[in-house]
Amino acid sequence: MPEEIETAVDRVGSVSAHRYAQIVAELRELVKTASRILFKVGDYALEIEPMREHGGAASAEGPFTVKESLFRLSEDIGMSYYTVKQARQTASKWPEDRRVAEVSFTVHNILASIADDEERFAAILTPPPGRSRWTPDEAKRRTGRQVANPVTPQEKISAIHTLAKDEEVAATVTGDLLRRPAVVAQVKPEDKVRAAAELSREDDVAAAIAPDILRRPAVVAKVKAADKVKVVEELTRDESVATEVTTGLLRRPDVAFKAMGDDTARHQVNRAQVERGQQAREDFERNSPVAPAIRAIDRSMEFLDLVAACHAFVAASGRVVPGLRDRQLGDDERVIIHENVARVRATLDWIETAVDTGKVDVDGELARLLQGE
Repeated sequence: MPEEIETAVDRVGSVSAHRYAQIVAELRELVKTASRILFKVGDYALEIEPMREHGGAASAEGPFTVKESLFRLSEDIGMSYYTVKQARQTASKWPEDRRVAEVSFTVHNILASIADDEERFAAILTPPPGRSRWTPDEAKRRTGRQVANPVTPQEKISAIHTLAKDEEVAATVTGDLLRRPAVVAQVKPEDKVRAAAELSREDDVAAAIAPDILRRPAVVAKVKAADKVKVVEELTRDESVATEVTTGLLRRPDVAFKAMGDDTARHQVNRAQVERGQQAREDFERNSPVAPAIRAIDRSMEFLDLVAACHAFVAASGRVVPGLRDRQLGDDERVIIHENVARVRATLDWIETAVDTGKVDVDGELARLLQGE
């Protein structure tokens, strides 16, 4: 049992914790040696090509530029040009008396980006809180660079941004993340709107998304009134859809009342009713087997209506005219009565013509009389 506990808890990789400590101690000595070697390479590179002020000459005295000199040195010693260049830069930031043997060359190189000399020299002597020594990642945190093993949310975000610089990678990652409801829930509303707008630029995508969105009352309730009107106009371009929607809306008393306040809408509704009645009548007369009998009844009704109109006129005149006995009308009153009598005579002539010939057309003069002109 003790051996099993040691195997499960006190091992690092394939070695025991004790053996791991031995390896670390030996490698630290080698790292010290490697750091001394790299600093020595940097010092010699500085001797060959001293650092220059920004904007200074790019070449040494002689036929070689700085790059050519460092490249020749790297070739002659079997190192890469980048390693020699980096060693020279790092050595220039760390005078020999400011170098710390227990700190790797890598950490020296990272902390070299601290511009102020005194701040840089103090920093390497002060490991981060809770740490006994500097590590490359801690040095990167100190100088604001991206770490190799991100721990905090911001470090992870920075790492993802770096990896997602490629458009295809970014598109794949974004698609995977947006499939996770918990992630989407934390996205800011304005970012969701911006993303939705970008994703729905294609008509096919927008058409597929829109129905689902419009089925969500809470979402529709937040749409501006003007935008709702535009949406309805677009959705009701189809005649069958417009008919169904309009019928449903006019069944709502408040909507119908407000709609009829529009003169154009009211006129169109009235016109539609007249035309619908006309169409229904024409259809009835064409197709109904009882249409001839109804037409006969209609003619009878017209006859009765005309007789009733004449009777009403005679009866009304019989009641009103006796009241004029011993009464003298003024000139203006007599003119008005004569004008109306002329209209009555013209109307009676029109009635006789219609009854005798079946022609009901009105000529211009009669029309002016009937209109009181």
